[in-house]
Amino acid sequence: MTVAASALGPIFIGGAWRPGRGAPVVSTNPVDGSVNATFAGADANDVAEAVERGAAAMAEPAWRNLLPHERARIVRRIGEGIAAETESLALLQLRDNGKPLYETRGLVISAANTFGFFASALETLESEVTPARGAFLTMTTYQPIGVVGAITPWNSPIASEAQKVAPALAAGCAVVLKPSELTPLLALELGRIAQAAGLPDGLLSVVPGTGAVAGAALVTHPAVRKISFTGGTETGRAIARVAADKLMAVTLELGGKSPAIVFADADLDIALNGVLFGIFSSQGQSCIAGSRLFVQRAIYEAFVERLVARTKQLRVGDPLDPHTHLGPLISEPQRAKVEAYVALARAEGGRVLCGGRRPDGEAFARGTFYEPTIVEGLSNRSRVCQEEIFGPVLAVLPFDDEADVIAQANDTVYGLACGIWTGDYKRAWRVGTAIAAGTLWINTYKQFSISTPFAGAKASGIGVEKGRAGIRSYQQEQSIYWGLDERPNPWANPA
Repeated sequence: MTVAASALGPIFIGGAWRPGRGAPVVSTNPVDGSVNATFAGADANDVAEAVERGAAAMAEPAWRNLLPHERARIVRRIGEGIAAETESLALLQLRDNGKPLYETRGLVISAANTFGFFASALETLESEVTPARGAFLTMTTYQPIGVVGAITPWNSPIASEAQKVAPALAAGCAVVLKPSELTPLLALELGRIAQAAGLPDGLLSVVPGTGAVAGAALVTHPAVRKISFTGGTETGRAIARVAADKLMAVTLELGGKSPAIVFADADLDIALNGVLFGIFSSQGQSCIAGSRLFVQRAIYEAFVERLVARTKQLRVGDPLDPHTHLGPLISEPQRAKVEAYVALARAEGGRVLCGGRRPDGEAFARGTFYEPTIVEGLSNRSRVCQEEIFGPVLAVLPFDDEADVIAQANDTVYGLACGIWTGDYKRAWRVGTAIAAGTLWINTYKQFSISTPFAGAKASGIGVEKGRAGIRSYQQEQSIYWGLDERPNPWANPA
């Protein structure tokens, strides 16, 4: 599309709002295809300016010399600013990526609480005095790692941005934030709120743009000392290769193909609702989605029958409607990808038990809606069971015993999450600790706490987000030795 220059909105670089110098970035409402906003996106020069302004701001005494509780005060004010605008931000995010209002409202509240948590954690973080092994006192302290590049996905704007920006600012770093070009609106609002909260100019810049241009410029800039990225595994590998050449720190939260496991002794009502929420909330557009369901053979047919019946009752529709369970997918290319995987499932011998198509009706004609879909009859080695679909598609498979389900659950390159439903706590421990997954849910799914670290195993990522460790991941540890010996070191004495 062609957009007049006067219609291009500003981006946020070094405390200034101005048009970028790159290609237009368009935010489209997936409910009806209407355009929310258009921006002149960031190019490599814009990114370089943002990085340089960030480095300069970090060096300023006004930020560098702030005591932790003083820095925490600013971080907390940003969270309070988000909370004060919960409803308007939730509605904006709904238009940006199509999630139902109850979800976008929850993400905004989560973002506000994330800033609040890291402000509080910062005030209570301690350095260590370590056991001395000589005539010296030893201790550790922590310094900000440098300018951080934060690259976020389109599925959970504001919450994803907060999980990177809040701990990095708390750590004393400057952040250049590159949101997905599909969903730039909430990141720009975060820049506005941070500026109003008194964050010194330059410490946060927001550079909407494509991964190939703005993202690549951010990753390769020599002054960027850490990249925190959430997104696809292949992109994560590419970032890791650049990081290896630069000797740069990374936190990579990547893809998943998470198993949900239901044993015959589980509370089946709790399991049923947990499985439905785990795969179909957020339209399945979640890295932690429980997209492979393993059900013990003794209850397989009865449980799957109930699951299909309940799935057919889920409402696809207007995300503003409080009764809606699933809104539209993010874009037409994403829906086409989901449709291609369902076609592949059929080609691989799978049977579509429900869904597998676009919903009928005028209300769905202009949006990118897709029905929640359940497929059975596939092997765990099928592509549909091995590759991340990122949509509302659930593959169901039977299993016989613990050894069988552990082997199948682990038979994937991913290791992001796992859910287990059972009435036997010893079994939950045995099976859960045997499965390679950064997060394990027992008799629940997709619950989070900002105070609890989040990480991935295998091809699902490197490094930790959330928790007190989330701040430390943006800092460099420094060891200090205080000499206490009253005598000179004898090494240089005459023989």
